[in-house]
Amino acid sequence: MNNYDPDKSPLIEMKGVIKEYNTRKGFFCRGQNKVLALNDIDLSIQKGEIFGLVGQSGSGKTTTGRLLVKLEEPTRGKIRLKGELINDLCGKELQKFRSRIQMIFQDPYQSLNPHLSISETIMEPLIVHNIGTMESRREKIIKTLETVGLLPGEAFYNRYPHQLSGGQRQRVAIARAIVLDPEFIVADEPTSMLDATIAIQLFKLLTRIRDEFNMTFLFITHNLAAARYLCDRVAVIHEGHIVEVNTAEQIIRNPEHPYTKKLIEVQPGFRYNR
Repeated sequence: MNNYDPDKSPLIEMKGVIKEYNTRKGFFCRGQNKVLALNDIDLSIQKGEIFGLVGQSGSGKTTTGRLLVKLEEPTRGKIRLKGELINDLCGKELQKFRSRIQMIFQDPYQSLNPHLSISETIMEPLIVHNIGTMESRREKIIKTLETVGLLPGEAFYNRYPHQLSGGQRQRVAIARAIVLDPEFIVADEPTSMLDATIAIQLFKLLTRIRDEFNMTFLFITHNLAAARYLCDRVAVIHEGHIVEVNTAEQIIRNPEHPYTKKLIEVQPGFRYNR
């Protein structure tokens, strides 16, 4: 029985999630090694939050995001969306789930197919999920382009990725993620390859999308300054463990875990209460 209460229960929840990868020992060795990427993760995100997941490279943050959108499966543990277990979804139920959760990838140069026009890129999920007619899809795409700040939408409709700047490409990636009106979006370091000015513009865009469309975000980053600017709450992840969860301001001013303190110490201009 699903006891989900939208006013009290988290939109998305991970309980006891473990993710292991098998790697070969070597050319002359038989068998496999197990690499533990996530170790007993508990995480809950409330509807309407922009929730930050902060950690260095290899900490497990991207793996967490990929599990939430079902690009990968957990080795053990449970993941729920609105109280519904998503671990074993398949067929039509999996397709329906994929329309509710989307992902924005780190590299706008790699995540867009250079052979597809901007309209074809954004239309693809509408076709996959059999949404709308050709005319209604065109209208939806133009409206979505304008929502992400590509104005006028008609001017970008038939362009190709190589004709856009890095910031414009990432706006296209955001448009593709929101065109299905999903409930939850995983944004995996979406501004790490952009300069600070463009990054701030995209932070403001993500906040506006959250507010206007009541969407929920997991924002994955290695940068505490970015999390402080954008996120309502932040979890710090280290070697596959969640070591601390709090508001970004509280984590920066009063960190509890030694790893969090090290993250702050290497961030220019940040100080915490010792």
